[in-house]
Formats: sequence, C-alpha cells, structure tokens
Amino acid sequence: MAAKKSGKTLRLAAVLDLNEATALRDKLASMRGSDLSIDASAVERLGALSAQVLMAAAKTWDHDRLAFTFAKVSDAFQKTMQLIGVDIQHLLAKEIRQ
Repeated sequence: MAAKKSGKTLRLAAVLDLNEATALRDKLASMRGSDLSIDASAVERLGALSAQVLMAAAKTWDHDRLAFTFAKVSDAFQKTMQLIGVDIQHLLAKEIRQ
C-alpha cells in the first residue's frame, strides 16, 4: 500500500461556469490521493455543474478516507451553494464555520 501524499490546496477560478467544469474535474482528478483544501475565496460566479463536480469530489475524498475541506469561501460561493440546496457546513474548515 502506497503512503499518503501530503495535503494540497486548490484555488478555484473566479468564474466556475459550464466551460470551467471540465477543467475543474481534471484538476481535482490530478490531486486525488492527497488531503485537499479548497480555496473558494475568489469565486464570483458558480454554476450548478461545477458545484456538482465539487460535491462529487468531496464524496470521492470521503470514500478514499482523505480530508476534503473548504478553507476559504467567498460570499458568492456560499450563497450560491445555499440557493441550489447544497449544504457544505460539514466541509468548511473549523475557522470559518458559522
């Protein structure tokens, strides 16, 4: 069994629309096997497909028994997730939970 790699951070783009969803999926796939911290502080616009990619990644990391957290989130990111009915409270870093 291979040793776990050290944690990584992924900084999300400002616009996560349909065009960005595939690139996001590819970035996440390349980081699989390591604990992952997501920096969503620059997100201004989030599409439902990109949100779905992120939630599928969270489930994959959970299945792999690795950490997947949102270290920083913008108001736009958090509000959009709430509007589409996705609860990310359990994925937020302790420092930013409300």
